Amino acid sequence: MDTMILATKNKGKIKEINRMLDHLEYKFISMEEAGIDLNVVEDGVTFEENAIKKAKEVMRVSGKVALSDDSGLEVDYLDKAPGVYSARFLGEETSYKVKNQHILEKLKGVPEKKRTARFVCVVAVAFPNGDILTSRGVIEGIIGHAQQGSNGFGYDPIFYVPKYRCTTADMPFELKDSISHRGQALKAMKQQIKGYMKK
Repeated sequence: MDTMILATKNKGKIKEINRMLDHLEYKFISMEEAGIDLNVVEDGVTFEENAIKKAKEVMRVSGKVALSDDSGLEVDYLDKAPGVYSARFLGEETSYKVKNQHILEKLKGVPEKKRTARFVCVVAVAFPNGDILTSRGVIEGIIGHAQQGSNGFGYDPIFYVPKYRCTTADMPFELKDSISHRGQALKAMKQQIKGYMKK
């Protein structure tokens, strides 16, 4: 069984990726498990650029197939911030509890119709032969009025999905995996990898 390295140190993402990409003929290991200590500078202006760059760098260092994702929250009222800077918003060491509270403060008193937002995720897989696969997922919602839920990570506690009347941090994993931005992108990538392996 071939090894695929997950180009992230985010334990929440690693769990999601493992859940979503089961039954592929790869053994998934994190950068940490692979002994890779690499900080890729995410200087792309799009999620695609950052995801591809991370996957290629980890593939280059390891010589193995590497999967990366770049994802973020776009808040329309904040001109789509934090966007590609979601992880670095207010500083990488700043907790998401603080980041989330900052966004809630910025939207204090803003009516529902102007609180629109979306999560965007791009997944990239880089192969040692130079081939690259990419997929994209988006989920629309609004910014809630308080941090709510403990099933998610990152900005999940403030991202409210009206259809389900809860935040993505309040959703059971099965529901979140089926509708989330990362879930959509990973499902699409799973199909692409299956097709690629048949070539």
